[in-house]
Amino acid sequence: MKKIVYSLVILLGLSASAQQEPQYTQYMYNQSVINPAYAGSLGYGSLFSLYRTQWIGLEGAPKTVNLSYHQPLENTNLGLGGNIVHDEIGPSTTTNFAVDMSYTIHFENDSRLAFGMKAGGQLLNIDYTKLNHYNPSDVSFRNNINSQFSPNIGAGLFYYTENSYLGLSVPMLLQTKMYDEFAYSDANRRQHFYLTGGRVFDVTDNIKFKPAFIAKMVAGAPLQVDLTGNFLINEKFTVGVAYRWSAALSALVGFKVNDRVSIGYGYDRETTRLANFNSGSHEIFLQFDLFKINQQVETPRFF
Repeated sequence: MKKIVYSLVILLGLSASAQQEPQYTQYMYNQSVINPAYAGSLGYGSLFSLYRTQWIGLEGAPKTVNLSYHQPLENTNLGLGGNIVHDEIGPSTTTNFAVDMSYTIHFENDSRLAFGMKAGGQLLNIDYTKLNHYNPSDVSFRNNINSQFSPNIGAGLFYYTENSYLGLSVPMLLQTKMYDEFAYSDANRRQHFYLTGGRVFDVTDNIKFKPAFIAKMVAGAPLQVDLTGNFLINEKFTVGVAYRWSAALSALVGFKVNDRVSIGYGYDRETTRLANFNSGSHEIFLQFDLFKINQQVETPRFF
């Protein structure tokens, strides 16, 4: 039965690796990867790294590494950033890289609206020798795909105040059709639309409640919605739960080591039949805030 499940993962992977972008449980800390308008919104430089391994125990399951950095440009309304995402699923690997630029408008009520653009590309590799060939004569799997490049651009909006935010983005606007003339294989990269939002509520002087959501829409796939509720205790410890609609339940914990360093961990448990074939998914991040030694952060950001 596991071989059947693995085969399904591979078949899905060959198309999804080029159609579906990686998913994140701790998306609220990692928004620059999907929304270029987030670049520079913290008011200081921030370096973010994340590792996610999905469906532990299932051969060929996705593994994702993300590294991103963004900062505001001094004495301007501009923000600049960049990110790299490396994703593995079955015999395929994709590496996405992009540069982000944002422009922010400040309103009188201290709210802000940022416009962002993203430019980059993807490298796709597929090693068909990792597959079990039931039909060796099938020409579709005769030649590997090596470092096939496709450029792309993206755009986004990010509206935020000191305790709330709402974002809308399309990180890859171009619907690229990748075709390998020797392997006779193709894959369409379809547009992904993201809607994100969140708010911070003061429960007591030492406890904050941080509900958040993300909705991902792509043609030909079900709507994906994540609902998250985190509690921040003494501005150091975070504990929360999340629900991915008709897919998974998650537990999240985080710790602010000091003013500059934060770590977080998330665990997903499938609510579908796939739970019978894996022991869950793990996700961990490490964040460094690189503000200057004498820089005063007037309003701490919790998203």
